[in-house]
Amino acid sequence: MAEERTPSPKVAVGVDGSDSARGALEWAAAEAGHRGLPLYVVHALSMPLVMSVYTTPTRFHPSQEIAEQGRRVLDESAEHARELRPGLRVETELALEDPSQALLLRTGRRDMVVVGSRGLGSVRTALAGSCGIRLSSRAECPVVVVPRRGERPVQHPGPERIVVGVDGSVDSRRALDFAMHRAAAHEGSSVVVVHSWNVPLPFDTESLTASGWAPPDDLLERHSEELVSGVLAEVVDDATEGVDVSAVRTRHNPVEALVEAGADADLIAIGSRGMGGLRGLVLGSVSQGVLHGATVPVAVLPRHAAENE
Repeated sequence: MAEERTPSPKVAVGVDGSDSARGALEWAAAEAGHRGLPLYVVHALSMPLVMSVYTTPTRFHPSQEIAEQGRRVLDESAEHARELRPGLRVETELALEDPSQALLLRTGRRDMVVVGSRGLGSVRTALAGSCGIRLSSRAECPVVVVPRRGERPVQHPGPERIVVGVDGSVDSRRALDFAMHRAAAHEGSSVVVVHSWNVPLPFDTESLTASGWAPPDDLLERHSEELVSGVLAEVVDDATEGVDVSAVRTRHNPVEALVEAGADADLIAIGSRGMGGLRGLVLGSVSQGVLHGATVPVAVLPRHAAENE
């Protein structure tokens, strides 16, 4: 991680002029205003690298037209954020790097990064849809991916219903800890803990089921209940003991379970990797599935995210 160019803590948001990025900006402005943090608005130009065997790689400098267009995007975004949150400290930066690299270079462990789920396309120097996935797999701070804006307005910073997926992994405990402390900071908020116990068995169950065999549902359900209770006991502290918590235990596919439970939520919180993450994936398959399928903002707690401070 490169040395931070901007102070922490802060809320950083990537913008590109798209409707999705505007939704991310509004969410980030609300978050920064509620937490009393500065908002850093970054527009990435994705200028190509010049490679040479004789010199270190350098980036093309943008033309005056490209630079002016980028500054217009930043100025309009900053003005919109200040209109939404009067008194909010807003700073902007025009970056030469691609969106994910630009935000990674300018954030650290104590920050939060917010991006839209889709942009205008890389040809127009936008935040591509995969930017959230790349950020979530490499950032050291929570990454919030905000879907395209619909009719539903930004609810926060009022009471939130936060859905969080747990599976016993370290990353899912971080996600639950994040959700619990966030709910404690937003009076009237609640947390819904989702655990899927749809465990694939290492043998063919079709023939066994035909002969009358059935999976040990009672055993799996008891294990699920113990897992959820155990994880909650690990993260609850003096600040979060009064948070309203409920649990959903299901045999549905983890992605389907989280997307369904979060359909009417204000935020879904997940870890970047879980117990069932496929080897070789930088970001877990469940996390990627939720990012693609969710219709509400998703907060990903990366593997290197700092513990709650």
